[in-house]
Amino acid sequence: MSIAHEASCIFCKIIKGEIPSFKLLETKYSYSFLDIQPTSKGHLLVIPKYHGAMLHNIPDEYLADILPVTKKLVKALGLEVTTPDEDGYNVLQNNGRIAHQVVDHVHFHLIPKRDPETGLVIGWPARNADMGELSEFAKELTAKLA
Repeated sequence: MSIAHEASCIFCKIIKGEIPSFKLLETKYSYSFLDIQPTSKGHLLVIPKYHGAMLHNIPDEYLADILPVTKKLVKALGLEVTTPDEDGYNVLQNNGRIAHQVVDHVHFHLIPKRDPETGLVIGWPARNADMGELSEFAKELTAKLA
């Protein structure tokens, strides 16, 4: 297994133990720890043990480990609810400054949402799509995926 690190990256330093963290769960490919600027109690990060600024820079085996680790953490936080009306949580991953990424190492936030005041607060500027344009765009993407 090859682990890529960037010497100046704060998350790489956390993985290597050069910066302390409140580590929760570590696997061969992932590292998770509590966020030190939480939006709610239990807000944590899951990061690949491979340095890459954006999702498309991370090898698949690292990405394949992230969601099972996140699922274990959801259970540990007591967020494994049975109906959509109970407590919830957000899994958030940003790529690029315009998309609100601050640290240039892929990271996934797991943010408990137990009340309207804490956790992730988000606007969603949705609009109705033109179905013709949507159909053409789907064809373009499908052709690129083939």
